[in-house]
Amino acid sequence: MGYLHFEKALMTNLQESLRKELLRVSRSGAYASSTLVDCNTRKYHGLLVVPIPELDRENHVLLSSLDVSVIQHGAQFNLGLHKYQGHNFSPLGHKYIREFNADTVPTTIYRVGGVLLKKELLFQKFEDRILLRYTLLDSTGAATLRFQPFLAFRSVREYTRENSTASRDYQVVDNGIKTCMYAGYPDLYMQFSRKNTFVFHPDWYRGVEYPKEQERGYETKEDLYVPGYFELSLKKGESVVFAASTSEFDSKKLRKLFDAEVETVLPWDNFYHCLASAAHQFHYNTESGSYIIAGHPWFKCRARDEFISLPGLTLSIKEPHHFEDIMKTAAKGIREFMAGKKLTIHLQEIEHPDVLLWAVWALQQYANDQGYAKCKRKYGKLVADIMDYLLAGKHPNFRIDANGLAYCEGNEKAVTWMNSTANGRPITPRSGYIVEINALWYNALCFAAALIKDEAKPQKTKAYEEAAIKVKESFAPTFLNEYGYHYDYVDGNMMEWSVRPNMILAAAFEFTPLDAEARKSVVDICTRELLTPKGLRSLSPKSGGYNPNYVGPQYQRDYAYHQGTAWPWLESFYLEACIKVYKRSRLSFIQRQMIGFEEEIAFHAIGTMPELFDGNPPFSGRGAYAFAMNVAELLRISEIIQKYK
Repeated sequence: MGYLHFEKALMTNLQESLRKELLRVSRSGAYASSTLVDCNTRKYHGLLVVPIPELDRENHVLLSSLDVSVIQHGAQFNLGLHKYQGHNFSPLGHKYIREFNADTVPTTIYRVGGVLLKKELLFQKFEDRILLRYTLLDSTGAATLRFQPFLAFRSVREYTRENSTASRDYQVVDNGIKTCMYAGYPDLYMQFSRKNTFVFHPDWYRGVEYPKEQERGYETKEDLYVPGYFELSLKKGESVVFAASTSEFDSKKLRKLFDAEVETVLPWDNFYHCLASAAHQFHYNTESGSYIIAGHPWFKCRARDEFISLPGLTLSIKEPHHFEDIMKTAAKGIREFMAGKKLTIHLQEIEHPDVLLWAVWALQQYANDQGYAKCKRKYGKLVADIMDYLLAGKHPNFRIDANGLAYCEGNEKAVTWMNSTANGRPITPRSGYIVEINALWYNALCFAAALIKDEAKPQKTKAYEEAAIKVKESFAPTFLNEYGYHYDYVDGNMMEWSVRPNMILAAAFEFTPLDAEARKSVVDICTRELLTPKGLRSLSPKSGGYNPNYVGPQYQRDYAYHQGTAWPWLESFYLEACIKVYKRSRLSFIQRQMIGFEEEIAFHAIGTMPELFDGNPPFSGRGAYAFAMNVAELLRISEIIQKYK
């Protein structure tokens, strides 16, 4: 029995199996994703989903799915599954599933009469190519396999409709065909590792439904084009590899390619290995550089998410070279932004006032992992340039007041991680002295002073130290209230009394403006009012406007996004603060909290973490099914726990 192993009883129960999704990703930004029973429930699902920069910045579904039928003794058994209007599913291929296992390569075993068929799926690491291997494990005789490809050729934001402009043309290639439905799209190559017969039989399958989109208040139906089908025969013990890609491959080498890719796959045999494997799902390489994707399936590369995620997704799994590759690209964007130039990299929201401070925090984690000397040699000038830029008041939305605190305008535009909007305005406006931005500011000043303290010219270090002293002297009088917690933000006479988790960052950072008593008070109130088994709530149930359930149409979800939902990445900082405040006395408690996350590995997109959870029981996972900051911070806190133990 494997770590991620699901028996027939669960797989054939669509109420359960349709909730579980699978994600396989290439560093090129392409991916394959569906449910464990191969029934697409989102418009983002597809067997080959690729970025096409010649068209736009979106991903595009080329191959939606591949229905496989087993034909033996004149009887055909279709292993596919699609949802249509109402609660109608066809052709009910899930009933043939005997088991599913994802400890290495995701593997499904089907039993059809006397036929036992194994399907293995993986995505080529650096190419937009999906690979499927089918092995006839047992059979009373030779069996014929029929493969029906369902094509979409559309953006993940749109739907395909039956139309007369879609091209039906195809060309025979090495053991397969290539086809392209619309001008501007690349050719889709579908090839096998052995000879086969392609039967041209074009048809549209109409009214395929995606229930996850219906839950989210969107259009749910589309039509998919099937150009025909491939057929080939297998004997007991034989295998065939299917490949779908935007480029042709030597079909004779597909078997070796599959075996070679299997060797690179990290095992999914425990909680840590699942997170480490999931970390690679967010790496994204383009001609402009290396990035972290904020999440799957709909997020792009966002600067804040990248810097918060970077240490956990690289350093915590002993891959500092990936940190350096991604930071090289990010540093270029940071310098372009500070120089007022147009960005040549694809990193969104770099202009937000906390982003440069999160970049310094990420470099601080690098220094702690790789040593201050190495960090200074590689990034010392970048850190100093960022701090000088901010101290000089050059940032368009980061003003240093006489009290040393940073003032940011956030009434008209969301400028922090609480960034949900409605009608172009922030739903949770946070403006003025914002608690975590000033905690980040103090931490950055102290780290910068420590990093360059042995410079021949001490005046720069002294400037950072003096600025940090001012922040610390002003922090408690500005943010700490008589109830022992911190205002979320202060703007003149306006003080935000709502209990929110942002103050935990001040308690968790290596350099904190809080004294020991205030640090303990922050941890204790977060424990009482914000802590759940799945993360810290974004708002206390005792505060006005508490809305813990992230459900319904877009506007309803937007209003709930930061009004009580629970976020795992914030709990990582909470657990880090717990260790700093309570030392070993809270270690067993911290380990129990981690168990609450481990059980989520077998839900949602298996082996990874969703974006957020409802703030009330049963704490259901919501939003994007794979979220970089959550995976990263769980890896980082796991490393902290191990080091402390």
